[in-house]
Amino acid sequence: MFTTLMTSRRFAPLFWCQFLSAFNDNFLKNSLVFLILFKLAASDAEALISLAGAVFIFPFFIISALGGQIADKFDKAFVAEKLKLIEIGIAAVAVAGFWWHSIPILFVALFLFGCNSALFGPIKYGILPDHLAIAELPTGNALIEGATFVAILTGTIVGGLAAKDGGDPAVFGAMMMVFAVACWATARFIPPSGRGAPELTIDLNVAVSTFSLLGALKSDKRLWWGGLVVSWFWLVGAVMLTVLPSLVKNGLGGNEEVVTAFLAIFSVAIAIGSGLASYLAAGRIMLTPTLAAAVLLGVFALDLGYTMYGVTAQATMQGIAAVFSSERGLHVAIDMAGLAVAGGLFIVPAFSAVQAWAGHAYRARVIAAINVLNAAFMTVAGLIVAVLLKAGLSLAMLLLALGIANVAVAVAIAKTMPTLPASKFKTSPPPGP
Repeated sequence: MFTTLMTSRRFAPLFWCQFLSAFNDNFLKNSLVFLILFKLAASDAEALISLAGAVFIFPFFIISALGGQIADKFDKAFVAEKLKLIEIGIAAVAVAGFWWHSIPILFVALFLFGCNSALFGPIKYGILPDHLAIAELPTGNALIEGATFVAILTGTIVGGLAAKDGGDPAVFGAMMMVFAVACWATARFIPPSGRGAPELTIDLNVAVSTFSLLGALKSDKRLWWGGLVVSWFWLVGAVMLTVLPSLVKNGLGGNEEVVTAFLAIFSVAIAIGSGLASYLAAGRIMLTPTLAAAVLLGVFALDLGYTMYGVTAQATMQGIAAVFSSERGLHVAIDMAGLAVAGGLFIVPAFSAVQAWAGHAYRARVIAAINVLNAAFMTVAGLIVAVLLKAGLSLAMLLLALGIANVAVAVAIAKTMPTLPASKFKTSPPPGP
């Protein structure tokens, strides 16, 4: 099924469009992180890095509802092509920020990329059931989720290289613009999806439409359950990707290359976990892997926190060979890989179920509402992490707290998880816009 999807026009253009889009997002974000952490050496570096994540995610909270309405009212492929055309202009803002090494301009560019991604989110997930059969959804979602984290990896690697020692603005600018244009070009090949709700009146009051959309989602217990589960995955992922650079630099004494190596482990392991979820599903919508993965998330987070407990900040910067030849370095790598595999196994079944449960006429708005929840979880988590780190909480204590929270979430999932397959649920639309 992997080969069939990756060679078909109904899936491949969307796959590459979202991959290049995620790459550009993370290329910019991680270039900014590397500039702050290794070049500018700001006294509030860890807090600024956490803030960067929150700045990118915040637009998902405020305009996802608008994106969902647009995606349901108009043809999703048409909207995707226009959004990616706008993204070329946003990339030019990022180029200007990097040229002057201006943190404020780069933060503006990051915010604009977040806005574009927030509008694109309901399209890339909402269009999958338009072009794929229900039996293909687990595989399609596994490919999308795996590719997203591989894009994070490649964006981080290239962003780290671009930002090393201040970087070459000409090289950065050329790469940013080339990938933005390539993303737009692939969007032009996405097949038309049709208009889900052409009679829909778009509510430009983002506050009203956002809360109305969340109310509609909450009115359907199974969709609300799925939204909360999906949002928990993104919260855990956001926290881990936020603390990872500091964990490697200060906890293991690793340099930029070691940070990249750990991000590679994390990203590839997410893809492996997503593939494992697809394999276990075998064309079915099943939620048991999500419960097992929730337990594993707690176990690996607790072990990682315990491993780093009492470790003092390292003054010297070591390379890949030195870090991975140490017992602690290997232990942390195994825990990070375990967390990531569990994450992929956690998200794919839950999101596939949500897509199967949502109807064609309102699917993009369901995805948009879940994106709002995702953004709320990640934004609040990013701000809390920034405040706690600024206040002096150690990364080890933060990881231990995350592990305990994951165990609690596993218990909640066990008590509330729907037991019927998606095909037996009713598919009447929830009320709301």
